Amino acid sequence: MPAGFPDFRLGAVLATSFTGTLSERHGDPVERIPTPQRLVDWLEVSGLAVNSCTAAQLDLARELREAIHAAATAAALGDALPASAVETINERSLQGRAAAILTPEGNRRWRLSAPSRVEDALGVIAADAIDLISGERDGKLALCASPTCRAAFFDTSQSRTRKWCDMNTCGNRQKKARFNATHRRR
Repeated sequence: MPAGFPDFRLGAVLATSFTGTLSERHGDPVERIPTPQRLVDWLEVSGLAVNSCTAAQLDLARELREAIHAAATAAALGDALPASAVETINERSLQGRAAAILTPEGNRRWRLSAPSRVEDALGVIAADAIDLISGERDGKLALCASPTCRAAFFDTSQSRTRKWCDMNTCGNRQKKARFNATHRRR
């Protein structure tokens, strides 16, 4: 699995994980899909394998990512959804022609209309965002408590009080900072 990508076998949420391909938005931003090939890699790990991606398709993907981030952030804060973000999410959803298929093992997989149809994969991501933002899934949109991150994530914990987009990165970083601050005072 390429470094920096989520393991979707562990139940990561597709739409909010996609927004995580740009991390540390309020610090030193880290772009995790800087090239078309990295988008191909991310889509493969996410169960949306494509053979190729153009620079124009990468631009569409980044536009969708930012629209999902804007809409999910607004939803998490209880604000009105930005009209431009809603329009972009809907456009990508409508342009996709992926079909859900059931595997013999009982798992859902996505069949894209062509091996290199990035737009189909983006349609699946947009549809997932629509499910999250519209409240169709059991969970709650929240924002990471890290002041440099503030990523939108989908909290499916029993209490719906999760604070971090990812405990292995933001959560551990914040715990380490608190630990170091406490020991410096002593």
